[in-house]
Amino acid sequence: MQKLMARTLVACVLLGVTSVISGCHDGPLYALKHVNPYFTMKEWRADDQLGVTDHERRNQLLKLADTIDSLPANRQAYWSTHLSKMVEMDPNPEMRRLAISAAGKMRTGTAIGLIEKGLKDDSIKVRMEACRALGNRREAQAASLLASTYGSETELDVQHAALAALANHKGQVPLNSLRIALNDRNPATQSLAMQSLRGVTGKDFGQRPDAWLKAIGGSESSTTSPSGIGAPPSAGPAVQVADGKLSFPSLPADSNGSTQLR
Repeated sequence: MQKLMARTLVACVLLGVTSVISGCHDGPLYALKHVNPYFTMKEWRADDQLGVTDHERRNQLLKLADTIDSLPANRQAYWSTHLSKMVEMDPNPEMRRLAISAAGKMRTGTAIGLIEKGLKDDSIKVRMEACRALGNRREAQAASLLASTYGSETELDVQHAALAALANHKGQVPLNSLRIALNDRNPATQSLAMQSLRGVTGKDFGQRPDAWLKAIGGSESSTTSPSGIGAPPSAGPAVQVADGKLSFPSLPADSNGSTQLR
C-alpha cells in the first residue's frame, strides 16, 4: 500500500513539472508545431488579418525594384515620395535597404538625393546598399558621393562597398580615391582598389599596388583627398583625363624593346 502511494505521489510531481515547463510554450509539442508548415502558415494568416506583414512588404519592394525603371515618370515620382519616407521612418533596416535598392533604379532627378539618405543610415547594410546603388548611376555626383563616403566612413565593409562601386565610374574622382586605397595597409583594400582600377582605366597592371601607383601617377606619400580636390605628386607616367576618357602615356621600353612596369 505504501509503495502504491509513493508511486502515485511521484507521478503527480512529474505531471506538475511537465505542466509548468510546457505552459510557456503552448504545450509540450511547441517545437514540433513550429517546424510543421501548417502551423507556420496559420500564424501568417493570423498576421495578415492584422495588416501587411514584413514578408509581404519585402516581396512587394523586390517587385518594385525590378520594374520601377520601366514605369512612367509620374509613377516613378509617386514611388519616390513613398520610398523617401520609408528610408527616413521605417524601423526595419531590411525595408530601408530595399527602398534604396529600388531608388537606385529610378530614372528621376530625385534618385541621387534619396540614395544619399541611405549613406547616412544607422544600418551598415543600408549604407552598403546605397554604395551599390550609386555604382549603377551615371551622374557625376554619384562618383563624388562614393569618393566622400570612402574618405569619411568608419566601417570597413562600407568603405569596400564604395571602392567596389567606383569601378563603374570614370574620371579623376574615382582615380584619386583608388590611388589612396592603394596606399592602405590592408591587403584586402589594396586588392579591391586594383580590381576597381581595372574597371576605371580599362587596363590591367597586375597585382602589385606599386605598379598601379606608377601607372596612374601616384606615390606612397600621396595625401590627395578622395573627393578629387588637388593633384597628387607624380611618381611616374600619369593618367591623362580628357573629355571623360582616360589615356596612358607610353611606358619606358627595356633592352628587348618591350614595355614593363618596374
